[in-house]
Amino acid sequence: MSLNNIIDLRSDTVTVPTPAMREAMASAEVGDDVFGEDPTVNRLQEMAAERLGFEAGLFVASGTQGNLIAVMTHCQPGDEAIVGDQTHFYLGEQGGMASIAGVNPRPLPNQPDGTMRLEDIQAAIRGDDAHYPITRLIAIENTHNKIGGVAVTAEYTLALAEFAHARGLKLHVDGARVFNAAAALDVPVSALTGPADSATFCLSKALSAPVGSVLCGSRDFIKAAHRRRKVLGGGMRQAGILAAAGIVALEEMPQRLKDDHANARLLADGIARIPGLTPVGNVPTNMVYFDIDPGLPFDGHELCRRLERMRIKALLTGARRIRAVLHCWISREDVLETLRALDTAVKDGDKMTSSGAKVGSY
Repeated sequence: MSLNNIIDLRSDTVTVPTPAMREAMASAEVGDDVFGEDPTVNRLQEMAAERLGFEAGLFVASGTQGNLIAVMTHCQPGDEAIVGDQTHFYLGEQGGMASIAGVNPRPLPNQPDGTMRLEDIQAAIRGDDAHYPITRLIAIENTHNKIGGVAVTAEYTLALAEFAHARGLKLHVDGARVFNAAAALDVPVSALTGPADSATFCLSKALSAPVGSVLCGSRDFIKAAHRRRKVLGGGMRQAGILAAAGIVALEEMPQRLKDDHANARLLADGIARIPGLTPVGNVPTNMVYFDIDPGLPFDGHELCRRLERMRIKALLTGARRIRAVLHCWISREDVLETLRALDTAVKDGDKMTSSGAKVGSY
C-alpha cells in the first residue's frame, strides 16, 4: 500500500515502521547503552550477530557509520583498503574512509555481477615498500546498489575471504541490503557474511525499521568498534526504543522480501513494454534502474517531474537514468499504477526542460 496516497519509489529508506514495530517501541525496556545496560539493544545485537554468523554485534546509527567504524577498527591511519569503484563505500559515504579514518581507498573495477576479480585484487596488494600504504582490508557491497541491486554469491564471498586471509588481510561486507541478497539467492544470510571478518546491515531499508544498522564481528573486534562508535558520537543512550523496532524487523521482515523482488520484476517487465524506456540489467532484487531513450525529447528531470505530478516519486541517478526501489509499502497495485503513470508521462508532451531535481544514491 502506498503511504499518504504517494507511491514513493525513491528508496527503501522511505519505509516507515509497521504497527508491530510502533507497539514494540512504545513498550521497550531501556537502559544506558553506552554502559552496555540497555537490554533491548543487547538483545538486538545478539540476534543480529547470530543471524549473520558472528560472535557479537554493535547497534549503530547508520550503515555509513558502521562501515566507517569497521575501517577504523581494521586499519590504522595511513593504511589502505581495496574497494570496488562502484560501491557505496567508495562513492556514497563522503570519503569518510580517507577524511576521518585516514585510510587510503584503492578502487578496483566492479564487474557486472558486483564482484572484483581476484587477479585485480592480487595486483593491487601493496608490497613491503616504505613508499606505499600498507594494504589491510578488502571491502565489498551486497546487494550491489549501483549495479542494479545484484546479489553477490556465497561462493564468491567465501573465496574472497579465503583469498584475503591467506594474505593476512581482513574482509568487510557492506551488507546494507544483504537480507535481500539472501532472499534472492535462497541462502541463509550467514552464508553471505559469516566468512568475512565483519559485516554491516541496515535495519532502516527493506527491513522497514525507522533507524539504525548493526555492525557484526568477533567479540574483540566489537569491543574495539565500541570505542570508535563513541568517538564518532554514536553513543545513543536509551536506544532500546529504536532497537525494539529492529528486533521486529529481524523477526518479521526478511521472509517477505521476495514479494518486493517479484514486484520489481513486474515493474521492469512493464517498463520494457513502454516505448522509449529500457530497464537496466535483469533486476535480481528490489531495485529497478531504467534509461530514457536519447530519441525522446525530454530527460530524467522532466520525467521525474511528470511522475511527481501524478503522486509518484522516483530517484534520478543520471541525466537519463532513473531508479525505482520496491519495499513493503509498495503493493502490486501500486506497481501497476506506476506503469500506467509512466506510459502517460512518456506520451505527455514533447518539450524537454531542465530542473533542479536531485541526483542521488541511497
